[in-house]
Amino acid sequence: MKTETLVVAIGNDHTAYEFKLPIIEYLTTAGYEILDLGANNCEPVDYPDFGQAVGQALIDKKANFGIVICGTGIGISIAANRIHGVRCALCYEEETVRMARLHNDANVLAMGARIIASHKAVELVKVFLTTKTSTQTRHKVRIKKLN
Repeated sequence: MKTETLVVAIGNDHTAYEFKLPIIEYLTTAGYEILDLGANNCEPVDYPDFGQAVGQALIDKKANFGIVICGTGIGISIAANRIHGVRCALCYEEETVRMARLHNDANVLAMGARIIASHKAVELVKVFLTTKTSTQTRHKVRIKKLN
């Protein structure tokens, strides 16, 4: 039986171009398919375009999960959450990532390139992609309300 390869869409602005490179390296090595929708250099761009592109990729079923990165993660997370059906969580440490997946079924992880180290970001991505959503009814009810 063939296992479906998970696709991770990644979007970033210019402040996060170099920050995303170790994340992409990890994802590729771990066997994920990458849909790179981000800026590919350090020339100034507008983060909302990339947050919305990742969110739309999830809704269009071009990706299973998303990662969005700007300087703080705040603006790009707001942009991603404008897309109906996206549950983007801005996280800076492992426990909030775990809870975002477990309790909120977050499908997009937002991070701030100016806030955390890229090696820590790789660890957050690992937690994000390996934590399953809770099957408890109380969480399912709340997630349904978010949608």
